[in-house]
Amino acid sequence: MWDKTSLSWTSFTLLFAGSLLASCQIAEDELTVLPEGPVKVVLRVPENFPEPVVMETNPLTEEGILLGSVLFHDPSISANGAVSCASCHEQQKAFSDGVAIGQHGVSGLPLERHSPALINVAWMDNGLFWDGGSKNLESQAFGPFTHADEMGMSLQELEDRLGADPVYVDLFSRAFEDGVNVQNAAKALAQFQRTLISSNSRYDRFARGEKGGSLNDRELKGLALVRKHCGNCHEGELFTDNLYHNNGLDNDFSDVRNEMIHLGRYRISFRPDDIGAFKTPTLRNIMVTAPYMHDGRFDKIEDVLHHYAEGVKDAGTTSSLLYSTDGKVGIPLSKEDKEDIVAFLHTLTDSSFLNRPILSPFNYHSNN
Repeated sequence: MWDKTSLSWTSFTLLFAGSLLASCQIAEDELTVLPEGPVKVVLRVPENFPEPVVMETNPLTEEGILLGSVLFHDPSISANGAVSCASCHEQQKAFSDGVAIGQHGVSGLPLERHSPALINVAWMDNGLFWDGGSKNLESQAFGPFTHADEMGMSLQELEDRLGADPVYVDLFSRAFEDGVNVQNAAKALAQFQRTLISSNSRYDRFARGEKGGSLNDRELKGLALVRKHCGNCHEGELFTDNLYHNNGLDNDFSDVRNEMIHLGRYRISFRPDDIGAFKTPTLRNIMVTAPYMHDGRFDKIEDVLHHYAEGVKDAGTTSSLLYSTDGKVGIPLSKEDKEDIVAFLHTLTDSSFLNRPILSPFNYHSNN
């Protein structure tokens, strides 16, 4: 998952062996296996991937990643002690939640949008959330921390709670010179999320010429169709352009409630062309991240393909990429084309990513 620039993996894996792999409680005396000072690490870039975004102000360290993983899976960082980041981002669903609109937050009320999958976010250099409302991972965490329908915490309350936990005090002090504060909590979460790298699907092994990477005729046809019809948005090895497009889901944008959340990218940019535009999700692990779209309106991948072939609406700001040269809207796909595309999309499922133990939850309990 990553290469170390100094020391060995021993300190990190010993703590993981006692807590993550064996699902044991983290005890304070177990933390003594960590070395003095944060140990810098670098992401191992898959051979067929571009270089990831580097956040110079938040370098990856073993201690920061470990702290981020504990925070990610710990429900005590929510107001009612029952909601963690993992509540809406489950590993076996590629860190999505499997429902259209979640109600996992402290209020129990439905959210406004579908929980996005967290896949290869280290390469996201053009904003996060469906509308790009957060510039980077370091700022993204403050949204769910404080949202009344998600974790419902004031930042001061969160900082006080973390600072009162001796295990967290120790983890923070090892990861950051200035110890416990909400900015460092966000930084640690960002570090952990940058290790959520999915690059070992059967397609990847095919792309790299590795053993076990063969695609059959139907899958190869599907790959060609994806590159031809979908590749303008789901481009490259990341299968996303990290941009925002109106893909013709709606043609009525009169609902301006909740800070215009239903208008997509427009609520951030205030550019008329961005009305109804939402971030392009990756196609990686798409077969385990249903339902689909920013509001989870499509239950099955076949519904998505039907939309692009026959359901795209001409909304005035619908992406020009969805129009043919004769002005018709939508992507011409036959029944066989759709079946071939689905066959290929299955090859983007990365089982090792979905089941990698080191990304699994800690059985963490406060010692207070």
